[in-house]
Amino acid sequence: MFGHDANLMLTLYRTHSAELRAEAARDRLARSLPHRSARGWLNRRHHRTGTDEARH
Repeated sequence: MFGHDANLMLTLYRTHSAELRAEAARDRLARSLPHRSARGWLNRRHHRTGTDEARH
């Protein structure tokens, strides 16, 4: 498949650099997304007031 060691080394270099670029892009995307807060005002649990009041 590879005629020379130089071709093998070049293929390995390109593969590794593509993996590093993909990892960097994934890290940038992760940093750009807002962090989910478990206790944010949008994520609070809603109490079941309708069903609880109907039982009493």
